[in-house]
Amino acid sequence: MNQARRARALAPVLVATALVTSVISSLGAPLIPTIARDFHDSLSTAQWSLTIALLSGAIAAPVMGRLGDGPRRRAVMVGGLAVVTLGGVIAALATGLDLLIVGRAMQGVGLGLVPLAMATARDELPKVRVAPMIALLSVSAAAGVGAGYPISGLIADALGLSGAFWFGAIVSAGALICVVAVVPSSRADRLARLDVAGALLLAGALVAILMAVAQGATWGWGSPAVLGLLVAGVVIGAVWARHQLHTAAPLIDLRLLRHPAVLAGNGCATVLGVAMYMNLSAVTEFVQVPRTAGFGFSASVVVSGLILIPLSVFLLLGSRLLPTLVRRLGIGTLLSVGCLVVAASGTFFALFHDALWESFVMMSILGIGLGTTYAAIPGLIVESVPRSETGSAMGFYQVVRYVGFSLGSALTAAVLASHTSSATAQPALTGYTTVFWVAGAVCLAAAIVAWSLSSRGHQPASDQRLDDTTVRVLEQTDTENLFTGGSQS
Repeated sequence: MNQARRARALAPVLVATALVTSVISSLGAPLIPTIARDFHDSLSTAQWSLTIALLSGAIAAPVMGRLGDGPRRRAVMVGGLAVVTLGGVIAALATGLDLLIVGRAMQGVGLGLVPLAMATARDELPKVRVAPMIALLSVSAAAGVGAGYPISGLIADALGLSGAFWFGAIVSAGALICVVAVVPSSRADRLARLDVAGALLLAGALVAILMAVAQGATWGWGSPAVLGLLVAGVVIGAVWARHQLHTAAPLIDLRLLRHPAVLAGNGCATVLGVAMYMNLSAVTEFVQVPRTAGFGFSASVVVSGLILIPLSVFLLLGSRLLPTLVRRLGIGTLLSVGCLVVAASGTFFALFHDALWESFVMMSILGIGLGTTYAAIPGLIVESVPRSETGSAMGFYQVVRYVGFSLGSALTAAVLASHTSSATAQPALTGYTTVFWVAGAVCLAAAIVAWSLSSRGHQPASDQRLDDTTVRVLEQTDTENLFTGGSQS
């Protein structure tokens, strides 16, 4: 392919790469009941097929971002897509849940692809096309999620669970071929140092804590195994934090947390991530529960996927209104209100769950809340750090967001397991409502943190003028890219 054709094909290839992340997401929450049924396991155990992909993404995003900072960006993209493709094949051929989880962990690596695509667009496209392309990559990823859930559900209904994973493998393989043919090598000539020890310590801490949370109800919260995992996770996490503070090229720059607004913003992002995945996992599983259980709607995987479309639509609408809302309310107030809206979504479905249309309403409310909160946080962080630290600050934000997603998925498994009957292997209605109540409670806590922040001088809007840089961050941030992540640290 000659140079001119490559240049013309670059934008479509980058969009296709972003869509791979949407496919990974579409193979998550709605398929959990099918995975549990096909492999004769409980819902809480099948939940690991989602949790492990999010955990893998939380670790892969900063690693791929760091490696992609230098001349190896194209190689990192190719390698990432190769791992995702192989993971899809392994998941499709899996004869047991253990092997499926291995495949899903490999697919989770793809969650670090979008920031690499954005960095490529920034370096290779004409300056006037960079901002529109970054926005298009964000919108494509979000829109792909809304379409991906019902499409993967339709394939799973027609061709079975393996058919859905073959679909994912084919999509990622197509993107891999396109990247090899079209994406040029990075122009950077300096190799970025990768903090291997930091990556291993981060992985160890997250795996230990998530395992303890997910298995707490099954093994017993006071059991030696759970307590040992929690202690190990905390100790490894402390060692990791010390290492990050004393190494010359940390995987994640923890020094950024010296800024109170950065600490509060990332804390809210983590909590919102927990609530988001608790709501997503629980509602897509709830609607598929057979009506014979006394609740649920016996919905197909396709219908459970369609429920996610209002989330994507209202998330986009909410994020588009963000710059105006920030100017009128101030970031602190808007963030606290958004957290309350997210809390209201779970509370609504905890109280009203007798008709299928109520799940669509819940997802619409959740989309509005997430569309404003996850868009407001980057602006809050950018305002609080020096310009030279913006990239690192946003990279840290993306990582903690994924940690929240992983914790939310694991916590859902724990709550449902604690309300599962050994006779039916089916969680009781109180298990699902407890998930929604807990999600609402943690968002209420996040709202209090945000309000406390705003009362310390980050609002009202009349006393807080956003500079042009912050407004551009709010307008161009990958807020819509809620199911993707990562940013170069």
